[in-house]
Amino acid sequence: MVQKPEATRIGDFDYWKEKGGFIRSGQSAFSILEPHDYVKEDGSPGVGYNVKKVFDISQVDTRKVRINPPPEYSERQILGALISKSPLTITGVDTLPHSGGAYTDHETKTISVLKGMEFSDLFSSVAKELCYYEADRNTAKMPVNPSLTGYCAAYMLCKKYGVDAQGFDLLRAPDVFNGLEPMEVKHELSIIRDAAEIIAGRISRQLSAELKEANKGAAEKPSRDLAQSAPPKEAR
Repeated sequence: MVQKPEATRIGDFDYWKEKGGFIRSGQSAFSILEPHDYVKEDGSPGVGYNVKKVFDISQVDTRKVRINPPPEYSERQILGALISKSPLTITGVDTLPHSGGAYTDHETKTISVLKGMEFSDLFSSVAKELCYYEADRNTAKMPVNPSLTGYCAAYMLCKKYGVDAQGFDLLRAPDVFNGLEPMEVKHELSIIRDAAEIIAGRISRQLSAELKEANKGAAEKPSRDLAQSAPPKEAR
């Protein structure tokens, strides 16, 4: 976020070269931690991280880049996909017991959402609660700061689906890792990543299903129109 907050699509030098683009003169790469799977000595699966130098698409000459544009979804579709098949019941309320846009009652497995919010606030509020819930139920060891875990994971979802994330402030996030051992930091980052990926998976599957259905309908419509416009068999 600090290195390239406006980044939207990233890749390393070879990725952009393969797509037909090249890095513009004077552009500097920024670093990400790229996860990779491996097998530990005891045979169990593990996840490691490598530092990878990447460039944003804004740093690339894209005149010859061969990239299919991502499908565009409406705010209604994105929000619907977020709550689709949610493990928690989501209901709108006029007031909440504390400040914020949403509140989770873990006994009833219900997220109460404040009515009347703008789309970005509504998405981020619900995403925070869902991310916190997923981190809680899928992790044997709770994170050092559970609320920050949900906060960071929700930020990742907003960035992934083009939701305005200007209301997020992640400058305090590094303070949580002060005094932790490297493996403990890795554990915390893994919880954030996993929570975001679980929900992103549900969103992507729902959006893909809607896109497939829309494409199917668009393909069938010309056939129906052609059949309706064809002259009767006896006239031919």
